[in-house]
Amino acid sequence: MTPEAAQSRSERLWTWLPLALGLAVLYVPSLYDLLTGIWSTDEQLHGPIVLGISLWLLYRNLGAMELAARGQPTSNWGWPIFVFGLLLYAIGRSQDILLLEIGSAIWLLVGAILLQQGSAALKVQWFALFFMLFMVPLPVTVVDIVTMPMKMAVSYVAEQVLYWAGYPIGRNGVTLQIGQYMLLVADACAGLHTLLTLEALGLLYLNLVRRDSAFRNVGLALLIVPISFTANVIRVMSLSLITYHFGDAAGQGFLHGFAGMVLFLSALVLIIGFDSALHALENRSKGNRPKSAHA
Repeated sequence: MTPEAAQSRSERLWTWLPLALGLAVLYVPSLYDLLTGIWSTDEQLHGPIVLGISLWLLYRNLGAMELAARGQPTSNWGWPIFVFGLLLYAIGRSQDILLLEIGSAIWLLVGAILLQQGSAALKVQWFALFFMLFMVPLPVTVVDIVTMPMKMAVSYVAEQVLYWAGYPIGRNGVTLQIGQYMLLVADACAGLHTLLTLEALGLLYLNLVRRDSAFRNVGLALLIVPISFTANVIRVMSLSLITYHFGDAAGQGFLHGFAGMVLFLSALVLIIGFDSALHALENRSKGNRPKSAHA
């Protein structure tokens, strides 16, 4: 790194230091409450991971954001957005509404970027700010309403596949009985939070690989939902097979955590596989196009 580049980087960091300190004063207590509370549960373990990735994305785009902002005017729209974010934080913190308290950070960052850099800079950081939505805890009522149909669907598909494979399995609601063992499909195995985590993984993949093809980007974005559902089914099947072959202690012990790794690895493999399939389909379509005649 040249001395000029190092100095420019240092100046950028000093520019954003007051904002970072202000946000730290507001949100360090909130983050402590999250890490010792809801983020320590199986359903919300993705929260700190999403936060860390979002901060890395914001930091990675600092140079591009500064470049995009050169010669561009700042936006006074930042003031109402910033004040709105502060209002959300005050209501959320005082009333213990995590959706408002944690979600307000996104509004504050949007307002600060508009005030300091303008709308062109905001466009550079749009994905990092959008990605932060996946760390915002949702209301319990919303989670419960969406999670139960998902668990029913995942349980049904897992039962059908294992039955087709010859295993002695039955189902009652979201409870699977395989052999002498009964397994309750929990929220952490097939709930809304798991779906959102896999959605975040897929969108992060799309952002990092940065395909030039709109066909592959749109196609993969649409396939993320069925990919996430399939990964959940694979996880439930894995737990069922582990319990059936190695006993209930293995299913609920160390191997239960390993099944969580199976979830994310299977989702990642499916994402890469579908991306490769869309690439092959696109190349095949281009190869079949009739060439224009030349005189």
